[in-house]
Parts: sequence; C-alpha cells; structure tokens
Amino acid sequence: MAWDEWEQIKADVTHRQAVTMQLNHVPADPGASTGTVTGGLKSSKKAWLTAGEGIGSLCKGVGTALTELADGQAGIGRVADCLSAAAQKEVYDSWKKYAEGISERCGSLQRLLEQVGNDQLKTDEAVRAEIDRMRRKYADTAPVGGRPTGR
Repeated sequence: MAWDEWEQIKADVTHRQAVTMQLNHVPADPGASTGTVTGGLKSSKKAWLTAGEGIGSLCKGVGTALTELADGQAGIGRVADCLSAAAQKEVYDSWKKYAEGISERCGSLQRLLEQVGNDQLKTDEAVRAEIDRMRRKYADTAPVGGRPTGR
C-alpha cells in the first residue's frame, strides 16, 4: 500500500468517514467475471462446475460402456481355434483402448473445469496453459485411410 493511501485512510478514520480500499487488479463485484479465455463473456463458478459435472457424467457413461463391452466379450474361449473369435478379440482390444482413452480425457477435462470453478486456476493465463497442456497430451493422430479431402 502506498504511503499516501495510508495517510488518506488515517485521515478518513479521524473524520469518521467510511473507509474504502480497492485493490487495482480485483473487480469490485466478486460475482461473475469476464476474461479473454471466455471471449469477454461473463462466467461464474456455477457454470464451470456444471460443465465439469456434465463431462463427469459422460465419463461415467463411457465406464458403463466399457463394463458392458467386457461382459459381452466374456466366454469367447480360445481365440486361436477360431478366426472370427480372433478377429472379434482384436476389435474388442481396439475399442477398449479407444474407450479408455476417452474416459481418461474426460476425467482430465472434468478436473480442469472443476479447478477453474473452485478458483484453483485464477487467471486466464493459468487456464490457457492447462488447456494447452491437455491439447498436447491428447493430440489426435492423423486419420487412417488416405487424404481427408480431395478424393
């Protein structure tokens, strides 16, 4: 706090006036805030937490699908004796890996949204850094099967 501001506060108290102090970087309204991450739109803790809950429910759905996928695969037996069973096992392993990856990605995104909602990531820069970290971690691979356009 600057010395002049301190002197002003003491003078206000002496004259029994209401004392107010404002921090330069904190908005006066602690409710909804705006930021560059949200494109200047107002956001609130509740919105971030609700988004995190929505992603969490998607994660639960993927978990349920993984359980049902495993249940459907049970009882196939030895895949070496049957080519179609071997092919089914290969497809199952592929889809299981894919669904587990989706579940992990959803869990990471849910944690990120909840951190923003709980003010654990307070600045736009911190949010952007975490989103960029997630983009790098979960970068999609190039599509299989040739060029995506101009066929």
